[in-house]
Amino acid sequence: MSLKAFHLVFMTLCIIFAAGLGVWGVRDYAHSARIGSLLLGIGSWLGLPALVVYTVWFLRKLKNVGYL
Repeated sequence: MSLKAFHLVFMTLCIIFAAGLGVWGVRDYAHSARIGSLLLGIGSWLGLPALVVYTVWFLRKLKNVGYL
């Protein structure tokens, strides 16, 4: 597995986990009313576009490099 393929898998997992953390934080806030959970959820959702933009930028930068 090349560094490009590993990076793509890793960034995809980061995006999925950040989305899940955002959902968990907001749902935990709904049940416990802890402001920290709400801030964690919102912060995760605010970070999602940055992760997606970085992943797209990375793929465009290395478009001529193979996955193997």
